[in-house]
Amino acid sequence: MNADPSTRGRGREAGWGGASDAGPAHRSVAEVHPDSRAQPAPQVVLVGRAMATFRMALIQLQISSVKSDNVTRACSFIREAATQGAKIVSLPECFNSPYGTKYFPEYAEKIPGESTQKLSEVAKECSIYLIGGNFIPTRYNEATYIKIHLFDIDVPGKITFQESETLSAGDSFSTFDTPYCRVGLGICYDMRFAELAQIYAQRGCQLLVYPGAFNLTTGPAHWELLQRSRAVDNQVYVATASPARDEKASYVAWGHSTVVNPWGEVLAKAGTEEAIVYSDVDLKKLAEIRQQIPVFRQKRSDLYAVEMKKP
Repeated sequence: MNADPSTRGRGREAGWGGASDAGPAHRSVAEVHPDSRAQPAPQVVLVGRAMATFRMALIQLQISSVKSDNVTRACSFIREAATQGAKIVSLPECFNSPYGTKYFPEYAEKIPGESTQKLSEVAKECSIYLIGGNFIPTRYNEATYIKIHLFDIDVPGKITFQESETLSAGDSFSTFDTPYCRVGLGICYDMRFAELAQIYAQRGCQLLVYPGAFNLTTGPAHWELLQRSRAVDNQVYVATASPARDEKASYVAWGHSTVVNPWGEVLAKAGTEEAIVYSDVDLKKLAEIRQQIPVFRQKRSDLYAVEMKKP
């Protein structure tokens, strides 16, 4: 993804990519191994292309202030997940640094860079598809996913946060293909926007992954509710990877990394502590649900539509 010339030094919250100048950016990094750029998808996929079950893992990492330690420990957990049969693994939001706008300049790095190199190496070593959570880049390439919706909220007496003070929003979608299914990516606050998930479903995604760090105000109210809503609305699997909770941090993450199936059932859910969450993703179950309740065929395109403005 090319840098937006209008960013004026602000970063962008995104997934990793490659080589255009930008200010410090908070990015969600999707390291996919082997390389698989998504091809044009049909508007709606009613039946899973691969009638198979595969295991995915969510790493709920305890984040420290030492970037190198975070990356090393993340790689260790990735290896452990692979030994347990995980084929798709996701790290949490901001996996290599504390979360907060004051940390972005200090922890920023190029993409490709030190962290992405380590993730790429471990993904290849383990022969897995790795979603690298998100982190703060100074340079990135066109394969990078940029967070589309910035986290700007004000809940009086509880929490105020303005990502737009330091970050710029992305303007494109991100999907990738695996031998199992097509995957759509979002970051944290993106999960609140039903249209993004609908676009991904239209593009043939059967699994949506959101590295995210909800807080102690929004987490108990909306974290699971939003995941189940996106899963049922679009008849897809939804997975969220959160950092572990650190009560001493300036921003306290909710935790509870979760996998939800297309029926809205919670298949696996972490507590607040550091953990690896495993779940089997059953694409046959997904296909059955879409056949039993065929909402894609029943949509009234003569009355309404959700459309992409950009590819």
